[in-house]
Formats: sequence, C-alpha cells, structure tokens
Amino acid sequence: MSIIRHILLIFSILSTLIASAAEQVKLHGKVVDEKDEPLEFATIRIDKTAIGATSGIDGSYSLVAPKNDTINVIFTCIGYKEIKRRLIDPSDDVTINVKMLHTSYEIMEVEVSDFKKQTDQMQKIDTKIGKLSPDVSGGSVEAMLATMAGVNSSNEMSSQYSVRGGTYDENSVYINGTEVYRPQLVSSGQQEGLSIINPDMVGSIGFSTGGFAAEYSDKMSSVLDITYREPEAFEGAVSASLMGGSVTIGTNSRKFSSLQGFRYKRNASLLSTMDAKGEYDPNFLDYQVNLIFKPSSKFRASFLGNIAINNYNFTPTSRQTNFGTSEDAKQFKVFFDGWEKDRFETYFGALNLDYILSRSTSLSLITSGYLTNELVSYDISGEYWLDQAGTTGGGNPDDAIGGELGVGRYHEHARNRLKMSVLSVGLKGYTGIKQHKLTYGFTYKHENVYERAREWELRDSAGFTLPTNPDAIQMIYTMTSRQDFSSNRIALFVQDSYRFNSKAGYFSINAGLRYSYWDFNKESLVSPRASVAFVPEQFNSWTFRFATGLYYQSPFYKEYRQPVADEMGAETIVLNKDIKSEQSIHFILGGDYTFRAFGRPFKLSAEAYYKKLNNLIPYEIDNLKIVYSGVNQSNGYTYGLDMKLFGQFVPGTDSWISFSLMKTNENLNGVNVPRPTDQRYSLALFFTDYFPKFPKLKFSLRGILSDGLPTTAPHLTRDKSYFRAPSYKRIDIGLSYALLSPLEEGAPRTGIHRYFKSIWLGVDCFNLLDISNVNSYYWVTDVNNIQYAVPNYLTRRQFNIRLSIDF
Repeated sequence: MSIIRHILLIFSILSTLIASAAEQVKLHGKVVDEKDEPLEFATIRIDKTAIGATSGIDGSYSLVAPKNDTINVIFTCIGYKEIKRRLIDPSDDVTINVKMLHTSYEIMEVEVSDFKKQTDQMQKIDTKIGKLSPDVSGGSVEAMLATMAGVNSSNEMSSQYSVRGGTYDENSVYINGTEVYRPQLVSSGQQEGLSIINPDMVGSIGFSTGGFAAEYSDKMSSVLDITYREPEAFEGAVSASLMGGSVTIGTNSRKFSSLQGFRYKRNASLLSTMDAKGEYDPNFLDYQVNLIFKPSSKFRASFLGNIAINNYNFTPTSRQTNFGTSEDAKQFKVFFDGWEKDRFETYFGALNLDYILSRSTSLSLITSGYLTNELVSYDISGEYWLDQAGTTGGGNPDDAIGGELGVGRYHEHARNRLKMSVLSVGLKGYTGIKQHKLTYGFTYKHENVYERAREWELRDSAGFTLPTNPDAIQMIYTMTSRQDFSSNRIALFVQDSYRFNSKAGYFSINAGLRYSYWDFNKESLVSPRASVAFVPEQFNSWTFRFATGLYYQSPFYKEYRQPVADEMGAETIVLNKDIKSEQSIHFILGGDYTFRAFGRPFKLSAEAYYKKLNNLIPYEIDNLKIVYSGVNQSNGYTYGLDMKLFGQFVPGTDSWISFSLMKTNENLNGVNVPRPTDQRYSLALFFTDYFPKFPKLKFSLRGILSDGLPTTAPHLTRDKSYFRAPSYKRIDIGLSYALLSPLEEGAPRTGIHRYFKSIWLGVDCFNLLDISNVNSYYWVTDVNNIQYAVPNYLTRRQFNIRLSIDF
C-alpha cells in the first residue's frame, strides 16, 4: 500500500507541475519614448518574481509568466520614469505597449530633462515645435528644417530646400516608409501651395543631412523620414487664419484607427505685398487619411492616401520696382495684359502589410502609387520703361528728362502639360540576432511620363525685336518638348546595425550596401555606406560620430531632359539615354557635447564634411525652376562646417541657433565656378519662450540670415558670367495666448472645458523688418545689347491672425 501511495503522490506532483506549466501567460509588446521612438534596454519584470526581459533595438519585448489572479508588470529604464501595469485575471497572449517619459526634476522652478544621445546620422526632431511657430506655410515641417544647420531655403513661400550645396531634387522624403514626390513643373513659390506633409498628422521626424543608411534611396544630399501618428482615442484639431485653415480628426477602436486631415490655403493677401500688382486668386486643397488595422498582435495593415489640388490664377496689371544703389538708383515699370492659370493635381496611395514572423523577424510588404497631372499656361504681354530714378518717365516716354535707359515690349507664352505616374512594390524585413539588427529590402518601380510643352518669349526694345533679324521676327527664346515613355527601376539593400558596450564606452555601428538598376540607361549602381558613433565611458557628455559612403543621384525626369538648339536658336527637348547618375563621396566627422548652464540643459553639435562630386549634370536656378543641361559634363566638391546650439529655454519646448560655413565648386567647361547653391554662410535662430508674469503668453521667433546665391542671365551658364544676389534676411515673430492652457497631468477639468486639450489665439508678423529680399531677376536688354537685372522681390511685411483648437 505504501508503494501505491508513493506512486499516487508522484503522479499528483507531476500533474500539478504539468498543469501549472500549461497555465502560463505570454506578455509582449513595445516600449517607446515620448516621441514614439523605440526604447532599447528597457527592463520589463514581474513584481515579486525573478522573471524579466529587456527590450530590443526596435523596443519590442516578450516574456512568459505563471498565470495568476493579478500580475503586476513593472517597466524601468535609466533616465525614465517607472511605469506599472496591473493585469487582472490575464490569460493566453497579452499585449502591453507603453510610452516612457524622461525622469524630470526641478531646479529653481525650472523643469529640466536629459537629452537623448544621437548615435546615428538621423537626428530626431520634436513634432510639437512648429505648431505655433510663425511661418507663411502655417507650421510646416520644411519651414522648421530651414533653420537647421546645413539647410538653405531662401524663399518663404516654398517648402523646397537645399542641403549642403545640393539641389532641391537631391532630397529624399519618406512618409510611413514610402518615398513621396513633389510636382515637377513648379517654377515659383506662388504656384507651390501646400507641402505634401501635413504637420497636424506627424508623429515622428527623422532628418539626415548626409551619411544616411543604405535603406534610403539614391539621393545625394539628405533624407527626411516622416511617420504619421496613430491616435490613442477620439481626438481632433481645428485651426484657422487669414491665409487658410485645417481640420484633423482621429479615432481609435483598439484594432482600427483612423487619422484624417484636410487643409485649405489662400494666401492672396500675402502675394499682394509683392511688386507685381493685379488679381491674385490662389487656392490650394489637400486631403490625407492614415488608416491602421491590427486584427492580431502579429499582423498590421496600414493605408496612406493623399489628394492635393493646387490652383494658381493671376491676372497682372502693373509692376513698379525700384532698385540699384543710392548713387545709381533705377526704376522699372511695367503695364501688363494677359493671365496665368496653373493647376497641379496629385494623387497618392500607399498600402503596407506588416507581419511578425517571430520574436526576432518581421516582414513588410510596401506598395504605392503616385499620379500627378500638371498644367502651366500663361499668356502675358507687357510694356516696360527702365529709367534712372527721379526722372518723369515710366508711363509716357515723351516725358522723360534724359534718364530713360530702355523701353520696350515683351510677350511670354507657355502651354506645358505633364502627366506622370510611379507605381512601386517592395519587401522590407528586419531580423535581430543578439546585438545585431539586420535590415534588408527589395523595391521595383515603374514610371510613366507624358509631356507636351511649348514656351516662347518675344521681346522688342525701341521697336527692334531681340535678337535682331532684318529678314524675320525671331523669338528671344522658344522651347518645345513632346515625350511619351516609360521605364523601370529596381533596388536592393542590406544593412546591419550593431550596438555594444565596452570598458571604453558605448559603440553604435551601421554598415550597408545598396544596389540599383535603371533600364532607361542600362546603368547599375553599387553604393556602400557606413557610420559609427562612440560615447566615452569616462566622458559621457560627449558623443562622436563618423560617416562615409558612396552616394548616387539617380536621374529623375528633369535631369535627363537635354535641350538641342537649331540654327535659329529654337530649343527642342530630347531625352539623353547616355545620362549617368551623379556621384557623391561623403566624409562626415561630428560630435555633440551636452552641458547645463543657468540651470537648463544645452547641447552643442558640430559636423565637418567633405563631398567629392563626379559626373555632375550642370544646372541653373531661376526662382524655383531648375534648368538642367541634360548631360554629365562637370566635376566638383563641397566642404563645410555646421554648428548648432540647442536648448530648452521653456520646459518641453526646444530652441536653437545654428551657424554654417560652406563652399561648393565645380569645373564647368574648363572654368572653376561656384555651384548655384553655393551659400557661403548661414545663421538661423528658432526661439520660443513664455513671459515670466504671463505664463499663458508664448513668444516665438524665427530668423534667417544667409548668403546670396550665384546667378546668371537667362540661357547663359556660369562659366560665361555670374554674380551673387544680395543676402537673404528675414525675421518672423508670433505671439500666442492660451485661452485654455494645455491639459497637464493631475489637473482634471470640468464642464465644457473637459472636451478640449488647448485653445490658442495668436498673431504673427511676417518679415518684421520689412526687408525686400531678392528671389530672382527679370532681364531687360536695351538697343545697345546691354542687359539690366531687375530684381524680383519676395513678400514684404504682413500680419496674420490665427486660432488653434485641440480636443
């Protein structure tokens, strides 16, 4: 009997162990910081047990715990507040996603927090910074980037920018992992309208000015990586100003979330401050939707859609421009007849399917479609007088008192139609192997282009057409293009991110290889890229970075359009199938130093860089229009130094001052000349502060001082002649008053106020100093074939009132 009792006891113990092993709960999820960035090395443990795990490089974690009536899960990470989650009677799989906030402490009533280390070439930007900032675009991401070190944007009406001597076309822009495009025929800031990035929908911003990883496409200058946020519950935002408005609505039902944004812009009042007077009728519409469906913890589907319709209508009447110096002042006056009607329609959609194969591997299927339908049409004629200032000309040449320099007529005509589509499908994967994170992917793109374009300009001076031909009336400029073609591109990449600690300090290494092929010119490209960051153990206030790589600028439509002139000077556009990708070899050395002064945190960053440029396609810039030669015919270089002092003068709000020095040069037809983006110096300030005795009143300032860019007369190149435009100087300020202050933790609201997060009323002053900045030039030729560059000034001082409501 005793033997039987022992056997029964053993079976009872085994059955209990088996039952307890079967009754387990699997916990998994993701840990992010307050900017929704993955948080690595966070500790997740079960209270009063030895069970725990650590989050990986992508912030994910997974652990198994015995089933219990109540399980307390504790999340900790150095520099962050501890978070506790209580699970009541959990079973099977449980997903817990947490957002950890920096540990903060008070010093003399000033909230202070630590800065996150930048250990790669992608700097993170706070998405809330630009919400109340004063800029013409209404808090756009690009307006904020223009104040960053190494970034140039000398046109407040445009969202385009150049980085470290590159063109506007050398910047990659991604939204939710999909590359997006801009309209191709935009030639001025007046036409451009709204940026494709909706600032009210942005969840995270990553920006690199060079040395970026192999996962990003074949561009030579920069990468802007935008991720739209996922709303946590029902939310909304409404804003309105004298120049337009926006509405954003978000919902979340655990498995399905939706974020929709509508924007409208009408900046006729701003355009009326320019020299050209007339009837401005611009209207720009943009609708975007970001849908996310998560039927299970392993599968996620998301869709991003965008419809943008931008119309720019202008009927000019007159223009008067005063320019020159105090000793040689001139006046240019024009009476117009005609109109301009432009329309830019853009349709974009992207579907992403994400699947987690295992704890260490996930795959994403990325598909997208882009369609643009663009029309630029104008017929504008004018009669002009160019006089010495102080004469009585400008309207009646018979009244001039010996000061008339030129008189004439001109007629400009354009009928440009462009239809372009880009279809893309790709596969991207992530695999974690211990401290390594492998990223790999494949992309296929199919492009279709349909273009019908014709432009011409007739000009006469004192009754003689230019150029003068006694046998015929000859245009000073004419261009014809008729294209209908398609092409295919493929790209593959693999990269490895490796992070580890040693006695010397913390290391972060990224190395990758990118391959691409384009069937239009039968060109294959291999692009190796690498970067390393080091945080010394003994001096952890310092961070050092180095990056290098071989980068290519794979030609897009405008780059390989080659103008061919006949004996009369008329240009016909042909597509150059011998075009090659431009090449740039990057060497970047930089670092950060964090410190405290006046009881507040600061970070000083600096980067020195050198770029060797080969197979360049020369170009000239007129306003925002980039005119490429269409052939590889020059080599060059770019080097410079970027510095930035970054701090929080207001708790939770970033401010900075940046300073850049740069030189970019190329050998054009045997002559060493500066490139059109050779901005030798730039100083920018982005500042936000509260008034001490009025905590509800917020002050914002955005200022830029930058060197003028090289420019030349139309249809000439810089090897023949060039000069520099005046420097760009602009200060925008804004005052915002909190009618309802942002909701703070521990401060509940009652009544109708509980439905609102914040209400702000603001007033902006654009171009505070009322400076006439030069954007481009209109060239006047007299009968002696002497050319005069008449400046086209940008907008003058303008006031704006805005209301912003978050709920």
